[in-house]
Amino acid sequence: MNLLFIIIIVVAVILAITGGLVSSLSFLLWVGIILLVIAVIAWLIRSLSGRSRA
Repeated sequence: MNLLFIIIIVVAVILAITGGLVSSLSFLLWVGIILLVIAVIAWLIRSLSGRSRA
């Protein structure tokens, strides 16, 4: 995976955990989920695009 996708996934997980633990910041849960979905979709598109890894 690209370093950018790893960073996005880490931020998404941190925001999801924070949003889950702090009810007053529950919107962070949605931000974390959206970032995680975007990272997964981007990784799938990149891996399915036919790029050969050296």
